[in-house]
Amino acid sequence: MPTALAPLRFAPFRWLALARTVNMLGNAVAPVALAFAVLDLGYSATDLGIVVAARSVPNVALLLVGGVIADRMPRQLVLVGSSVFSFLTQAAVAALVLARADTLAWLIVLSVVNGSLTALSQPASAGITPQTVPPEVRRPAIVLLRLGFNLAATVGAAAGAALVAWIGSGWGIAVDAATFGLAGVFFALMGLALPRDATSQEPERQHPIRDLVEGWREFTSREWVWVIVAQFLVINACFGGALSVLGPVIADETFGRADWGLIVGAETLGLVAGGFLAMRWHPRRAIGVGVALTLVWVLPLAVLGLWPAVALLVALFFVAGMATEQFEVAWDQSLQHHVPAARLSRVYSYDALGSYAAIPLGQIVAGPLADATSPRAVLLGASVLVLLVTLAALSRRSVRETTNEAAAAA
Repeated sequence: MPTALAPLRFAPFRWLALARTVNMLGNAVAPVALAFAVLDLGYSATDLGIVVAARSVPNVALLLVGGVIADRMPRQLVLVGSSVFSFLTQAAVAALVLARADTLAWLIVLSVVNGSLTALSQPASAGITPQTVPPEVRRPAIVLLRLGFNLAATVGAAAGAALVAWIGSGWGIAVDAATFGLAGVFFALMGLALPRDATSQEPERQHPIRDLVEGWREFTSREWVWVIVAQFLVINACFGGALSVLGPVIADETFGRADWGLIVGAETLGLVAGGFLAMRWHPRRAIGVGVALTLVWVLPLAVLGLWPAVALLVALFFVAGMATEQFEVAWDQSLQHHVPAARLSRVYSYDALGSYAAIPLGQIVAGPLADATSPRAVLLGASVLVLLVTLAALSRRSVRETTNEAAAAA
């Protein structure tokens, strides 16, 4: 069995890990800095919502296009190009904020461009890992990438608040721009160590619509893939409403905002701890185990609604974070093992679209549902939904019995 640090022997993987970690560090700083930047310019909360939506809408809408591009072009080139243009757009935003320009329209336009670039680069970033390491060390490679991702997210969120407080929101966005530029340099230094026949995309060129249809067929050809994406369509809608909207409401009514930050932080620490666990624990039917572990989320959602005790919630959110990381590692490993490299980015794009499109829906409906009933009732309903859709996914034999052994690939 390969050691946890075995992927670091491969130079392309080291540059990829550095690039993704630095990129995530900047992405964690950006939302905090941008929010305060818009408010510092004298705009309203409604204006802030428009700027944020201007980034998130194209991010979702163009995911499928990003998957086609990543499978038709060298993924390294896509990542370098998107990093360079993201650097330029964020630098422009920083310049506008530092100049205190009254240009909400430009902030919206630049947010649209930046969200589009993220949509184009995300499938390439997800699909390039098999090109940097051989199959026998793919799982530890995924674990290391996710550890860097989660640590950067944790540090970046705190750093964003600190940067805004110490040097101002405009300079905070400038730091985000610099991380894109640095990530672009690291992506450019990757190279490809594996033979071309093991890593190259399909040489033929066909109409993009046919590429999308081909990606859809690849996505739907494995029952466990679309079943799990459908499961997380519901789960992420529940999380989007429960954690983003109703959690703060419950906090204001009971234990306070500071403790809510502690609870959410416990989940992030659980993700990091789960990464270390995934380094040592290699279940044979990893994806089935990962899906089963999502049942852990039933408890924190129910407790938040029924008995919001801070110490208990911190413990439950920490354990839920650990469980989530086992699923995330198993999911990436299983997709990269079973899906041909030439179609992997398109499958990732359908996955991202299906899994995350429901998050805004959950955020939108949670408030009205809570007003019509109560926040606690909605949280309990969310926990029941998580339980039911997870049990439904586990009822499928393909989910329970899929393995990542060499024979499965054949």
